Amino acid sequence: MQVKEILRVKGSRLLSIEPSGRAADAVGTMAKENLGSLVVLEQGRMVGMLSFHELLGAIASRGGSLGELKVGDIMVRDPVTAAPGMEVNDLRRTMLESGARYLPVIQDGKLLGVISFRDVAKAVLEEQD
Repeated sequence: MQVKEILRVKGSRLLSIEPSGRAADAVGTMAKENLGSLVVLEQGRMVGMLSFHELLGAIASRGGSLGELKVGDIMVRDPVTAAPGMEVNDLRRTMLESGARYLPVIQDGKLLGVISFRDVAKAVLEEQD
């Protein structure tokens, strides 16, 4: 199974935020939409990823408050990415080795979607059934 098959089943719905956006607003969007990450876009181009991991770290280091902290201050710049033709076992290995729970899928510089560790587990399980 390849990444593109997981994306096809999952769909390519993407929610994003700008680096100048407030981290607190990102939390609101992620909670409302039941997401673990947001793609950070600047002028239509991916410049980073923001996940609950970065947000929790920021909350912990700031005494429980995000205040006016900007997304660009805590996002992961140049995140590890996946290609649509990547095999699932290679994807799992990449996620485990990098510690990334969410990988943007890029082809020819274009963002196609984001794959989560949960998406991978679900796809593998469905393939086995």
